[in-house]
Amino acid sequence: MTYDLIVVGSGPGGYVAAIRGAQLGMNVAVVERAELGGICLNWGCIPTKSLLKSAQVFDYMKHSADYGIAVEGEIKPDFEKIVARSRGVADKMSAGIQYLLKKNKVTVINGFGKLTADKKLEVLAEDGSKTNYEAKHIILATGARSRELPNLPQDGKTIIGYRKALTLEKLPKSMIVVGSGAIGSEFAYFYSSLGTQVTLVEFMPNILPIEDEEVSKQMGRSFKKNKIKVMVNSSVESVEGTEGDLKVNIKNKKGEIEVHECEIVLSAVGITPNTENIGLEEAGVATENGRVVVDEYFRTNVEGVYAIGDIVAGPALAHVASAEGICCVEKIAGMHVEPIDYTTIPGCTYTTPEVASMGLTEKAAQEAGHEIKVGKFPFSASGKASAAGANEGFVKLIFDAKYGELLGAHMVGANVTEMIAELVVARKLETTGHELIKAIHPHPTMSEAIMEAAAAAYDEVIHI
Repeated sequence: MTYDLIVVGSGPGGYVAAIRGAQLGMNVAVVERAELGGICLNWGCIPTKSLLKSAQVFDYMKHSADYGIAVEGEIKPDFEKIVARSRGVADKMSAGIQYLLKKNKVTVINGFGKLTADKKLEVLAEDGSKTNYEAKHIILATGARSRELPNLPQDGKTIIGYRKALTLEKLPKSMIVVGSGAIGSEFAYFYSSLGTQVTLVEFMPNILPIEDEEVSKQMGRSFKKNKIKVMVNSSVESVEGTEGDLKVNIKNKKGEIEVHECEIVLSAVGITPNTENIGLEEAGVATENGRVVVDEYFRTNVEGVYAIGDIVAGPALAHVASAEGICCVEKIAGMHVEPIDYTTIPGCTYTTPEVASMGLTEKAAQEAGHEIKVGKFPFSASGKASAAGANEGFVKLIFDAKYGELLGAHMVGANVTEMIAELVVARKLETTGHELIKAIHPHPTMSEAIMEAAAAAYDEVIHI
């Protein structure tokens, strides 16, 4: 029961760390109490994208006449089949993780892992039995869960979290979504597209509040166009009533209480790291504000114990957890490893239109003391976007005026989540604005907007 490396948690941080460790010659085990792949694969990133694709297809069908295609008869969603497809996609991907772990000779230990005072790992199996394991290195990758507000306790029936939102038995007629981050916004779009009357409540002045202000405002307009009621500078104070007949007291931006009726309240106000009962106190692992304290290589204050992903400070994103896992394991293996540059982390929201961003917002760049050049190119001027019938949104690039360094990229529009990687690489390679302008982009593509936005920053834009 002794390993070189044990990883606790098999989400996108944990399973990636385990496989990379095995590739580097370590004897590796991963401990998982639920489905392989963690929340992201089973109850987050992957199944939500399946739901959103169904909503997008439904949207296309409703507007087929705009593309010269006549569809006879009533077009309506089969909610049960949409949910079933989503679960099928998640199950297939989870089986794929099982295959990858087996292929790389990673041992899977089923149960709940907990550090002990002597830096061993105690695993509680489903049958109640406990087994102790030892490892030279233990990586904690236990992820996070839906955050609950004191006045919005989730009961799984009237007030639900993202997990229940993935598997509702029937399509609700009305829903109030609390919180307009990526999770809240994606569910608001999904349910609204299928016909649910959705109200989106956000405490901050704009929806998607961490995005550039222009992006947030564009998404607010797009949501209102899609008949989503958006309430900013607002908060849900209380929920009364029974399942299917709720009265929600919302404090609006004027400070007045409005009473809204709905069938379901979806709480999407962030996440809480899973750090309870995993032995942090017993092992003496330091925490701060509920998260494990680590250095740039994810080492805790206890030798041989590491932490990655949602339980450490930083963006709670699947691709961040994966990068942290690889960085951590390669450092353990003695490789020369560069610390992760968190200024190049892309963020994506898979609504329609999509949102993608990287680096500093315009406001943050100014507050950091940069003299900046800003270039913006609207998709309304893009031939490909017009041909696709998807000309909402824009590309906005922010450069340092003195050196031409790309400081930030902010996009809203069709397929922008596929376009942001170019700008991540550009920033990583310290590409300048002029180099982006001179990099020939294919025509007609949505990606031309990146070249044009860079040109706009330097007053060289051609097509607007």
